[in-house]
Amino acid sequence: MDFKNLHKAHPWHGISPGDLTPEEVRCFIEIVPTDTVKYEVDKETGYLSIDRPQKFSNIVPALYGFIPRTLCATHTAELTNKAVARFDIEGDGDPLDICVLTEKDVTHGDVLVRAIPIGGIRLIDTGQADDKIIAVLKNDAMYTQYADINQLPMAVVRRLVHYFTTYKDIPGDVKKRTEFVNLYGANEAHEVIRRSMQDYDEKFVEGK
Repeated sequence: MDFKNLHKAHPWHGISPGDLTPEEVRCFIEIVPTDTVKYEVDKETGYLSIDRPQKFSNIVPALYGFIPRTLCATHTAELTNKAVARFDIEGDGDPLDICVLTEKDVTHGDVLVRAIPIGGIRLIDTGQADDKIIAVLKNDAMYTQYADINQLPMAVVRRLVHYFTTYKDIPGDVKKRTEFVNLYGANEAHEVIRRSMQDYDEKFVEGK
């Protein structure tokens, strides 16, 4: 018996994003559009934990998770600093978020999917860089035709931007937590992914 395979791999550290990264990535899905609770991977154990109930009517518009072995730190945040002509923005210290578009109804998270990055949404969350890579499910019957975010129907893009700029807001509170910076296409998304992998390696591989 191969005892090496008796333990579940940590979805952040123990799973490869794939040999074709960044053009194609393996990603771990935490939440799906039908979830009324926000799940998030526990960084210590790798198991899904309940982050918080969805108190308001915000529904994630696609599959949502992260790319394994990535980290939003110095190199990733540098692109945000350049975009807003600042130097003080840091990465949020989390794996790189990804939103995967598909026509299929995936009923639960805690699954791996292969996706094709087509762009991203650059955000600043309480002073930290918080990019959301936008991707399409590989071989999806509807979305596989889109190779860049600028090819998506505008209604889809608006829905994504609205969700990520409002899902942390509290009704009645005039202070916005998340600031939208810009959209970017597939080539920039590839660069964000490369940088996040570099940030990960410097912290968790080279630093050992």
